Amino acid sequence: MTAPAAMLPVQQAIYARLTGDSALMDEVTGVFDYVPEDDVYPFIVIGEATEIPDNRHGGFGRQTVATLHVWTKYRGHSKGLAIAARVTALLDHQPLSISGLAHVDTWFEFQQTLTDPEPPGDIRHVVLRYRVGTEQPS
Repeated sequence: MTAPAAMLPVQQAIYARLTGDSALMDEVTGVFDYVPEDDVYPFIVIGEATEIPDNRHGGFGRQTVATLHVWTKYRGHSKGLAIAARVTALLDHQPLSISGLAHVDTWFEFQQTLTDPEPPGDIRHVVLRYRVGTEQPS
């Protein structure tokens, strides 16, 4: 027996946590897995993820690393960083309700700011990464 795959349930739990927060949703136009072409900035994309086994004697678990992207068109990175700070407050060391799995922990791993080099160069991007531990429910 192995632990059920965690990547999709973790993505769904992150989506539910972010979209369920009115303060965050007042700051962005949406949280997406796929961004509609006509969407307006700022928004958050739940992007790439990796999943590895995290088994122990007598139990099966997973470590899922989820990457989130904050996109803005503000001058400088302050707006994107403020949105990123709210995302981190919602996820870092906070319990998640993950369908079919027991949540072990969630922690912030990484943040980076980027500027889109394509003209007109007004798109700002904050990359965030979180590690989510899950295991088979008891």
